[in-house]
Amino acid sequence: MKKTIRTSLAALGLAVFALAAHAFDVVDERGVTVSLPQPPQRIVTLLPSLTESVCALGACDRLVGVDRYSNSPAQVKALPQVGGGLDPNVEAIVALKPDAVLLAKSSRVTQRLEALGVKVLVLEPKNHADVRRVLDKLDQVLGTHEAPRVWRVIDASVSAAAQSLPASARGLRVYFEVNSAPYAAGESSFIGETLTRLGVKNIVPASLGPFPKLNPEYVVRANPDLIMVSVRSAQGLEQRPGWAGIRAVREGRICRFTAEQSDVLVRPGPRMDEAARLMAQCLTDRGGKR
Repeated sequence: MKKTIRTSLAALGLAVFALAAHAFDVVDERGVTVSLPQPPQRIVTLLPSLTESVCALGACDRLVGVDRYSNSPAQVKALPQVGGGLDPNVEAIVALKPDAVLLAKSSRVTQRLEALGVKVLVLEPKNHADVRRVLDKLDQVLGTHEAPRVWRVIDASVSAAAQSLPASARGLRVYFEVNSAPYAAGESSFIGETLTRLGVKNIVPASLGPFPKLNPEYVVRANPDLIMVSVRSAQGLEQRPGWAGIRAVREGRICRFTAEQSDVLVRPGPRMDEAARLMAQCLTDRGGKR
């Protein structure tokens, strides 16, 4: 009897030790330490770039819910949508019983979720270094050990896209419009960093911030050689006051990206390699001759 009890206690002790061995702490972008008993198996993501990052690390099957804008890879389209990333449906999230919710700093529901006992991790990539850091952090959280490989593919693919450009495309002065307000992608944004690696000149300097709202006259005065814009915001571009005289407009050097292509271009995540190829193709097709 005593031997049986000792054996049972020993087994219990081993089980407790094994459970403790899997528990770990992770510090998110608020500087908050989040304790996880084990790598989360039920995850809700509230930012498309985080959804794509989880999937790139091989953990797509752990997603149980996403924000309404997450649409890649294709399999996430079948998941429950819990609203927008900024102000999602808290009740819908809690009903999914997630082990962890991944969201951006700008989300308004962080404290509400935490008050309900939900584990929350704030992660928001904004530039190339952030993308690599977030992949590493997610690797730690998920226990996937895939981040170094994923980053090598992204980095090598961006370099390959740069090498594919004809010499005549290098040094082009480019205006990348994020939306028709107009908001632009500046040099310090992840889009701007990709353009720099491709060897072209962004007309919006880092001093204006990553995604500044511009006076349209600024673009007229800057007179870019080439414009990159989404079909969503390109309508009427040529009719904007003074824009008919911009060299890119005058010579038809405008790349109008489809909605699907724009999703790739404006998300700082594992598809930055694809974004670089899209930009390089635009520069080759529209800017290769001067």
